Amino acid sequence: MSNRRLFVSGVAVAATLIAAPASRAQGFVEAFGREWDVNSSIGTELRAFPFAPQYADQADRYWQPSTQFESEIVTEFGDGDYRLTITPYVRLDAVDSARSHADLRALNVLRFGDGWDAVAGIDKVFWGVTESVHLVDIINQTDNVEDIDGEDKLGQPMLNLNFYPEWGTVNLFALPYFRERPFTDAESRLRGPVAVDRHKASYDSPMNEGHPDFAARFSRVFGDVDVGISHFHGTSREPRFQYDFARNVLVPHYDIIDQTGLDLQYTTDAWLWKFEGIGRGGHGDYFFAGVGGFEYTLYQILERDWDLGLLTELQWDGRDLDDAPGVVSDNDIFLAGRLALNDTQDTEFLAGGSLDWDTGAISFGLEAARRLNDDWSVEVESRWSFDVPSDDLASGFRSDDFITLRLTRYF
Repeated sequence: MSNRRLFVSGVAVAATLIAAPASRAQGFVEAFGREWDVNSSIGTELRAFPFAPQYADQADRYWQPSTQFESEIVTEFGDGDYRLTITPYVRLDAVDSARSHADLRALNVLRFGDGWDAVAGIDKVFWGVTESVHLVDIINQTDNVEDIDGEDKLGQPMLNLNFYPEWGTVNLFALPYFRERPFTDAESRLRGPVAVDRHKASYDSPMNEGHPDFAARFSRVFGDVDVGISHFHGTSREPRFQYDFARNVLVPHYDIIDQTGLDLQYTTDAWLWKFEGIGRGGHGDYFFAGVGGFEYTLYQILERDWDLGLLTELQWDGRDLDDAPGVVSDNDIFLAGRLALNDTQDTEFLAGGSLDWDTGAISFGLEAARRLNDDWSVEVESRWSFDVPSDDLASGFRSDDFITLRLTRYF
């Protein structure tokens, strides 16, 4: 079946689900003889690229429609001591076959204990406090075909033990299987200057994806300060790229690394101070990276219920790009504003961008979201770049500015 026919079929299924009342979906899973809590969403998205692609092998795609589906299905058993969670995710893209994909964001059993709990299966775990870069967030692999901003993650197989003594929280992770980062193909937009052949990936470990990874985190609240200290040993979620001259493609290589992280958040009145820092070995010489700044909130501006948050963060990364994966946020400043109207429609706007002190490159983004009613929401997202020199790592996306309109139905 062609990608366009697959997309049309997906739209037909989406239309059926949108037309169906929420009670019908709930009744379907209750037919299995157990009470299930089901929260699902299905959306249609139109992404527009106003400029022609930068590279000859990229298709001339100015309009890129797609549809996406996600559901969280939860049930408890064993007198409430166990919880089963299933979170499937699917995207069907009408023109970019590499962006059509499916994933289990979660498929796990949570066991509740006295002062502890445990998760076995596939799950997503987020670490971090800053807005612009999430340095300490290392458990899950980035879903790079969903978007290139690093916010979307694949589900990670794990055994996770959590303890809650009076002196803090301890999280322990055994990660038995590594998931490679997905990449778009040569015809895709947002792919960079050279296509990536992810099927030829290589590893430091002879066990490849089967190398066991381990992680631990300790967190505690000290008055107004939230502190998190973490350590990870295993296969790097960031690949290095080796250039294949014969085929003119990049081949990912995954190193074994050790990464120690620190995240801090200090809250005082209208100020929120944030910091994330890491030290990493395994990518050449041991290096440090950090991002830190603040968010200051102006409440009830213009004598309305509106709140305006002003964000500033400084980004620094000391890695040697000859031995470590490339990174854009190595010496940048991030400035943004977040406006919440605090209305019944949960209307919010976020606008901001980064300036690279070394190259002068500027990236700018805008996000807006509004709930239309209890079942529908609309979002607008755009991303733009300016004055990006050819030697900047972001130069491969100079012509891939875009605007996205997303309409989502919840049931």
